[in-house]
Amino acid sequence: MIATPPVPPLVLVFAASDPSCGAGIQADILTLASLGCHPLAVVTALTVQDTVGVESVHPVDSETVERQARALLEDMPVAAFKVGVLGSVENVVAVAEIVADYPDIPLVLDPVLASGRGDEFANEDLRAAMRELLLPQCTLITPNTVEARRLVEDEAEEEGPEDDLAQVAASLLAQGAQYVLLTGAHEQTAQVSNTLYGENGLLRQDDWERLPGSYHGSGCTLASAIAACLAGGSDIEAAVREAQEYTWQTLAHGFRPGMGQFIPDRLFWARGEAEAGEDA
Repeated sequence: MIATPPVPPLVLVFAASDPSCGAGIQADILTLASLGCHPLAVVTALTVQDTVGVESVHPVDSETVERQARALLEDMPVAAFKVGVLGSVENVVAVAEIVADYPDIPLVLDPVLASGRGDEFANEDLRAAMRELLLPQCTLITPNTVEARRLVEDEAEEEGPEDDLAQVAASLLAQGAQYVLLTGAHEQTAQVSNTLYGENGLLRQDDWERLPGSYHGSGCTLASAIAACLAGGSDIEAAVREAQEYTWQTLAHGFRPGMGQFIPDRLFWARGEAEAGEDA
């Protein structure tokens, strides 16, 4: 009798489709599969974009988003959630209601507010809905420092936004997230410093060599990699460290298929093995 193969960890992703497969739900799928998970994909929006920029975003209606997710959740046991671009306030509400029914499943939120070129993904109303409905349910939120400051600025007093990153993280934690990972690629520093904060302050800081060029989908890759590690049983600090190492390698092996940004190579390890086999 043939034994039934074990089921890999299942990670449910809510994100927009990117036809270039550099970012969005396609990047999530590639990352999760590369790290040994089986991705479940709920499409929240369709985009018209390439490696240069985003032309338009077309949200999927919230009822369809909910039906996609409920069908999957009623059929299969999910080990982690990852949330990216949602496309509309209505979709934020729908996703928040869905994940609220599964409070024991870790939730990683990548609060994508704009593309690398600066194309807007989230207006003020959508950012407010994310803060009020999703942040209190997040195991981890993974903003870059620009996104983190914008989320805090929306709530800032008249004297202006907080600039100290520890204070920015504290503000996000106060809004309900259990952990905040601030990614530092946008800071003017020699190395890229990513800092993980919890309720007691700084938990870890990881410094990475700053690579040349810009990348389409690095944030999606990191957040999905963390979700994969959490689904595989790692604790938060180990998941963050392992996911950063993986993400840095995808960037170091990145390629430029078009006229715009580089795309992370989420299957760098497979190509390396193939090349080694050819040389043998």
